[in-house]
Amino acid sequence: MSNEETSRFVRLRVEVVLEVNDADAVTRAALDRITDDEGVPDGERVHAQSAVTEDTAEALAYLVDPFDLVSEVPGVELAQASWSSEEIEYDPDAPEWELDEDDEDAEGARDMEDVVDGVR
Repeated sequence: MSNEETSRFVRLRVEVVLEVNDADAVTRAALDRITDDEGVPDGERVHAQSAVTEDTAEALAYLVDPFDLVSEVPGVELAQASWSSEEIEYDPDAPEWELDEDDEDAEGARDMEDVVDGVR
């Protein structure tokens, strides 16, 4: 297949489970980001501050930006992004948290340890 026949767009799906050890630190960081964001109108700023103060998941959603994930990747431009966060029950040993067979065996897939080690 030539480049003309393939799409230039790629959907990258990422699911991340974070353990929050200091909810107050997350909330403070989100409040700082809101305060420093000059592009946020005052009415929206008050709403955002209230939301991140009441819900750690909202604070994380405010702090995590998909653009940051790809901004340093050469040859790509973010076309569209959406994300959400929610508090969940998490048991790393539970079957529902295991990788799918496709995730484990897909060509080019990386072991999560390798990915985490590369970020450290």
